[in-house]
Amino acid sequence: MSILNIAILITAALLILTGLYMLINTHNMIKIIIAIEIVVKAVTLILAFAGYVTGQYAVVEAFIITMIVIEVVVAVVADGIAVNVYKNKGNMDVSELKKLKG
Repeated sequence: MSILNIAILITAALLILTGLYMLINTHNMIKIIIAIEIVVKAVTLILAFAGYVTGQYAVVEAFIITMIVIEVVVAVVADGIAVNVYKNKGNMDVSELKKLKG
């Protein structure tokens, strides 16, 4: 393995660890959405690296584009839910979601 390959894998691992750390240590909905986005970007980086290593660029590009589209839809829906919770409760704490009725 070359230095570039090792650097890409280390970067992806650090991104995953950063995202997981943010998920564990926060209760703010926006920070949770950002943490999920960071983890998904790390997975995208790993997929791109796998396509580079195996030489299957077209398949990996299709997966990455599909992931980006799904990621954007999920992020927009999650942001909409976060804004609605903020309007109703006045804060973005996920522990407040337990108090919702309906």
